[in-house]
Amino acid sequence: MRLTALDEVSERLGLKRGQGLAEARAMFPKIDVVDEDEAADRALLEAIADWCDRYTPLVALDGRDGLFLDITGCAHLFGGEHVLLKEVLGQLLHMGFDVRGAISSSPGLSWAACRFGRGGVIAEGPMGEVLAPLPVNALRIDGATIASLYKLGLKRIGDLLPLPRAPLARRFGKQLLLRLDQALGVNEEAISPRRPVAALSAERKLAEPIQAEDHILQLTGQIASSLKPGLEARGVGGLVFELVLFRVDGRVFRIAAGASRPLRDPCRISALFAERLTAIYDGIDAGYGFELLRLNVLQHDPFRTDQGDFTGEDEGKISLADFIDRASARLGADCLQVAELRQSHMPERAQIFVPAIAVQVAPEKTEEVFAFAPKADRPLRLFRHPELMEAFAAEVPDGPPQRFRWRCTVHKVIRAEGPERISPEWWVDKESAGERDYFRLESEVGRRFWIFRKGRYNPKNEPPTWHVHGIFA
Repeated sequence: MRLTALDEVSERLGLKRGQGLAEARAMFPKIDVVDEDEAADRALLEAIADWCDRYTPLVALDGRDGLFLDITGCAHLFGGEHVLLKEVLGQLLHMGFDVRGAISSSPGLSWAACRFGRGGVIAEGPMGEVLAPLPVNALRIDGATIASLYKLGLKRIGDLLPLPRAPLARRFGKQLLLRLDQALGVNEEAISPRRPVAALSAERKLAEPIQAEDHILQLTGQIASSLKPGLEARGVGGLVFELVLFRVDGRVFRIAAGASRPLRDPCRISALFAERLTAIYDGIDAGYGFELLRLNVLQHDPFRTDQGDFTGEDEGKISLADFIDRASARLGADCLQVAELRQSHMPERAQIFVPAIAVQVAPEKTEEVFAFAPKADRPLRLFRHPELMEAFAAEVPDGPPQRFRWRCTVHKVIRAEGPERISPEWWVDKESAGERDYFRLESEVGRRFWIFRKGRYNPKNEPPTWHVHGIFA
């Protein structure tokens, strides 16, 4: 067992990361040791990354204890790079974290200056002068390469800069030169953000934190109004929206809501989150309040502009699409489902149910698409899995049964129609899958069933089995 992290007191005592626990206890028997919890450490780093979203949406994780923030085009919003860095480090220090940071024109240089240098804002200029006094460990290379460089006396980056590149590549590989070029800014290094960047977003920073649900919804409507010009300029409407609530103590809540067709209207967008907050508000701990609200458009589609009713009689009416949006926001996307056809002649594969909010249709065809009407020769209710039944007095070889037992009840057949033979799909089913002969039956009490016989009557083989696959209205 070895030490993986140290507090300030342990560092002053001379303990080192990677040191054996037995050796550390021999040196200081009273030290307090806590088992490492990688999941908790990762969750804490993710929470800090969420908090950093207030400065830029491009936040990436760097190992187990670091973050990369791409602040291109964002620094002026906070008063410049020096002010921004001071604010970020000061806020995290106020939360109880010992942090260091650096701002430069390349991620590699920022990483090196932050972890092995003094950090701060590195002005544009010769980067080699900043890197030269730093150890080769600052190049983010593997331990074996670092050990080899130390054996040759190349302990600092300044020792590598004047050397010919070809011998270095032959001896240590291309990775060393790649990291060196990235730190010098010769090769650009992309930062992969941990979250997808919103296509459009707007936010409101508050002078006084808010807690009440009504205040949150009111501000959401105002922020949605500021999004409308951007959506109109692009000719699109939002399909998936995300409301991000930044709490005073740094915790971040994300609430997503979707629509069945593109939206621009601030009232309708606010109504989506009204239903969503009604469902989950009890699970949101407002604490001392939220100081920043942001509304993101995560997904959008082209917006179709329709002529309104001149009489105004349609105002106030709730369309089916509006109902689907509000119900899905409150109860979840799977609460309302519609049937979609699939290319298959097997009944259980010919259609699947998908969330109604995921079906994109034109407004004038909404009622038509969502009105599900099965074929006349197919049951209204089709079982997910055919249920086994027991048939009596079935005509051989292809006749329907006269009576059958299903779910512990015996039904007497007075009318029958069939058979309709459906062969298995050899490219999906196994070759041993048998044919099905379907019948439509009506019992003496008026109930109608859709059954099938799997297999054929043959004295040499096992007798066929009968199944109930659905019932008619």
